[in-house]
Amino acid sequence: MLPVLRALLFADPLVVLDTLIMGSLSMCASLFDKTGFTQHRIARVWARLALFVCGIRVEVEGLEKVDPHGSYVLVSNHLSLTDTPVVLALMPLQFRFFAKLGLFRIPLLGGHLRRAGHLPVVRKNPRAGLRTLADGARLVRERGVSVLIFPEGGRAEDGRLQEFRPGAAFVAIKAGVPALPIGITGTREILPMGSLVVRPGRVHLRIGDPIPTSHLRIHDHGRLTAELHRAVAGLTGRDTPVQCK
Repeated sequence: MLPVLRALLFADPLVVLDTLIMGSLSMCASLFDKTGFTQHRIARVWARLALFVCGIRVEVEGLEKVDPHGSYVLVSNHLSLTDTPVVLALMPLQFRFFAKLGLFRIPLLGGHLRRAGHLPVVRKNPRAGLRTLADGARLVRERGVSVLIFPEGGRAEDGRLQEFRPGAAFVAIKAGVPALPIGITGTREILPMGSLVVRPGRVHLRIGDPIPTSHLRIHDHGRLTAELHRAVAGLTGRDTPVQCK
């Protein structure tokens, strides 16, 4: 009962306030900075504040493998709505992410996502989906940013790693940048699927070795997808138990 009261009376209102303030600043910044760089920096501050007020402690391994000036396709498992804030707060890269198409249809939020350079995930229209992936690859090449993709296509209720879709491998090969496997553990216990109660606890963010793609061709996407799945599975399979208050 205590975690529920803490979330409802303390953490949730502060996260809403954090979102309103930082979201407003981000919208204002988008009027002057069309690259999305300033918005990303504001989003990092938002994410760090949200994790702090929720009592979420993140332990990171493998950060030394990331070149802050490089471009990657970040490939992560997906357990909770807190996954994106965790990556935002800790990853020292300018990156954009693929979000559900429905989010782009929400007033204000959709405009904010587009202004920041994020991309919609189109599942029911294969041709439109392929075009969006190509846009993501072009964004990486032309602006020198990274992109974050959750290749499972959704969250599993039991928390198990699902089959990867080939989109992440396609973007990495087409952009000619390394694919960077990421393993997140602990977020499902902190914010389970279908819940709005964020419990304080510990999260592990593990970064694997970058996988070069400059020597690959589009028809190699299946092999790269399988390699990424093995890498992420290895990063998520050796976590210590989550400690929740």
